[in-house]
Amino acid sequence: MTQIPHAEQLGKARTAADLVAIIALLDTALNDAIARKQELQQAEDRAVFGEGDLAAVRAALDDCNVEIALIEKTIEAADKRRVGAPQNKAGADTRAPGDEVRIKAEALGERWQMVHWLIEQLRRQLFEADALKRDIASANSRFDAAGKADLKVNMTIIRRAATTGPRAAAPAGLGASALQADKQLLSLFSPGGALDPRPAVGAPVGGATRRFSVRGRSRG
Repeated sequence: MTQIPHAEQLGKARTAADLVAIIALLDTALNDAIARKQELQQAEDRAVFGEGDLAAVRAALDDCNVEIALIEKTIEAADKRRVGAPQNKAGADTRAPGDEVRIKAEALGERWQMVHWLIEQLRRQLFEADALKRDIASANSRFDAAGKADLKVNMTIIRRAATTGPRAAAPAGLGASALQADKQLLSLFSPGGALDPRPAVGAPVGGATRRFSVRGRSRG
């Protein structure tokens, strides 16, 4: 999943000057992402005519679009914080504890908005991936019927290759509800999970499970 750029600095920012500096960094990141999108669009045009992996380019372009939208939303949130932030550290230090809690509450609301937005992006990507999966499955069936099995696409290999990579470690002290949500997200691609329906480790492989009556005799 795309990480919020400069998230650590944004979380530590307390003054308007801090936020102005972070917004400048975010603007640079946005410009870089837009330039990368233009390069990917050109690569997509070439891949359409056989110069490159079209599926990989389009996947990278989708990720780039998500990154651009995320940076834009982060800039918008940072700018809203800047408007109500103190101008200097001295002003920040003199804020009452209640004001500090209010600032943290506003930041918490922004983070939850971002979590909601990212989950909705994830759902949209999942819907699109499922549509492509069904199209490929239909094509594979036609290849089988036509005796052209060599043209079939192995979607399992594609999925595992695309979902293999480093995973962020959960921070120490993560709350119980957040830890449970994190485990649920990670379980999607675990063996036997919803998006990787391999048998889980230790699960019986092959053969029907025998059923027994209360007397211990086999019923088939």
